[in-house]
Parts: sequence; C-alpha cells; structure tokens
Amino acid sequence: MVELAKRVHRLRGLALREAEAFLVVHLPNVFYLTGFSGATGVLVVTSSESALFVPPLYAEQARREAPAARVRPAGADALASAAAWLARRGPLRVGYERPRLTLSQFDVLRQELGPRTELVGLTGIVERLRAIKGQAEVASIRAAIQVAARAFEQVLPMVRPGAREIDLAAEIEYRMKRQGSSGPAFDTIVASGPRAALPHGRASRKRLARNELVVFDLGAILSGYHSDMTRTVYLGRPSARVKKTYRAVRDALERAREAVAAGVPAARVDGAARSVLARRGLGRYFVHGTGHGLGLEIHEEPRVGRTSEATLAAGNVITLEPGAYIPGWGGVRIEDVVVVRRRGAETLTPLSTELLCL
Repeated sequence: MVELAKRVHRLRGLALREAEAFLVVHLPNVFYLTGFSGATGVLVVTSSESALFVPPLYAEQARREAPAARVRPAGADALASAAAWLARRGPLRVGYERPRLTLSQFDVLRQELGPRTELVGLTGIVERLRAIKGQAEVASIRAAIQVAARAFEQVLPMVRPGAREIDLAAEIEYRMKRQGSSGPAFDTIVASGPRAALPHGRASRKRLARNELVVFDLGAILSGYHSDMTRTVYLGRPSARVKKTYRAVRDALERAREAVAAGVPAARVDGAARSVLARRGLGRYFVHGTGHGLGLEIHEEPRVGRTSEATLAAGNVITLEPGAYIPGWGGVRIEDVVVVRRRGAETLTPLSTELLCL
C-alpha cells in the first residue's frame, strides 16, 4: 500500500499540474497505480482522492487487490460512470491518457462532462513513472526471466531433427505455466532454417532439420511482469559462416551491454551494437532496434533504437537483442535483459550466450 500511495503521489505531481483530475484507462497503468488486475476499470486521481470505478462483476476483486484506492461502483461502462462522478464534482479541467483513449471513449467523456469542462490530453504520464523500476519490480522481472530460462532448458532435449516448431513452442509455454506463469509474454517464437531469418517468425508446423539454426524467443508473465529472452541454437556441426555470424551478433550484444549506464543516450547503445555488425558485413541484416523497455508490458519505454531520443536512467529495465537475418539462409538473435545502473548494466538473464550445438 505504501508503494502504491507513492506512485499515486508522484502521478499527482505530474498530471495535476495540467488538470484538476486525471483519468487512467490503460489497464497496465491502472494495475501499476492500484494493484487491480481485472479486465475493466477506470481510475480517477484528484488532489484528494484515488477512485477506482469497476462494474459489479469486479467489485470484490478490486476491494481485495486495490486497498489504497477507494472502490466506487460503476455501470457496464466504467468510463461513463467515472465521468458522471466527475461531472457532479465540477472540475473544469480533466486530464486523460491521450494515446490510450478511443474516439468513442472520448465522445463518452465529452457527453458526460458537458461543454464547460475542458479535456486535456496528456501523453506518457504514467509510462514515465513506470520506466523506473523499484527493487520489487526488478525482483518480479528477474523471477519471470528465471521461469522462462528454466522452461527453455527443460525443452532443449526435445530440440532435434523432426521436432515441429509449434510443438516446441507449446511445450515451452506449458513448462512456464507449470512454474506459475500466468501465460506467455507473447506468442513464443521458434523459427528454424530459412525461417530463422524472420525476426518475428512465430512457430509453424515446419519440422527441424539437421544443419539448421533455430531461434527461440520466449517470455513468461509472473505477478504481472514480463520477461523476454532469445537464444539461437544450431543442429549439427556449425559451418564457418554460422560461427562467424553468431560471433558477430554475440559481440554486438556485448558492446551494447558495455555501453549501458545511467545518463547514456539510448541511441548510443543501439549504435554500439549496430557498428559491430556493420564492421562484420552484417549491418544491412540488422533490421530492428537493439532493445526496448520491459515491465508490465512487453514493450515499454525507453526504446533503444537509432532514432530514440531517450536517455537511460538508473532503474530502467531494457532488453538488448541484436540480430542478423539473412533471407534464404537463416538468422541469429541473442537477447538478454539488463537493469540500468549508475555505472553500468546488471544482467538479469541467467543463461550463457555461447553458441549451443545440439
């Protein structure tokens, strides 16, 4: 309750500079501020109150999970109920999460609040707070990473010629669930052979074959927090090209890790990885950013890419995931999760980055 109260207090310091009340509709943000994990709910934060509006279906759950918020009954449309409550209180400026509100939801606000109330769209207010993780949050992410890592290690004996990608992905997700995960952080990627050149090559019915690269990208959700890890293995004895490509990606990961520290521009971290691959003749095959923030959602701030304007801060949890994707041949990606510290990076992913040949 103390931590949740601190989060709401920090939110007030940001959002209530611009408005007299602030509406939170994005469910990961509602969870971050209250602990409520239901499928629908709207939080209203004023200078004196934190009110959580939920339909009767979620009322008891909200009272149990969100002790620091005042749970208020809502109809089928929690946003309409929250807006009607605000209309009775009469604030003249109401802030809302601009990127999170649909046009129809905006129309509901406009109708319920009336023409005298000014709606103030604010962007990234809660997300800015979420980007800096506390010790408990880092511990939750670390635990989620360990769940994914153990599931990957348990499935490795099944990674052999003839196994289907989709079966391996299902087995990984099953093993994560057996360890307490509420679900996969995203659809598990298992991409082999030429399909390993697809950065988001979701598992297919393809069967693994000898002398193929196989990319595994997986993550678990634990206590609401996500993990994300990628490892690439080889079935057989690797050729010189496989070894060279893998070594280049691994070196890119290490250069990116060495560049991480509080106060460093995120684009510089991306550049550190990208320059390694460019020098090895693989620059054109690195087709995405080096990483992204991780937490209650699989993609959060800060973004770690060549055009990112973010500066890393102590407490950021980010992925580092350089890759090389060569059409018609295959691909390599290696991904670790790190915490940004004042003088460097603390790695949370427990697995080796050495090439594993099966």
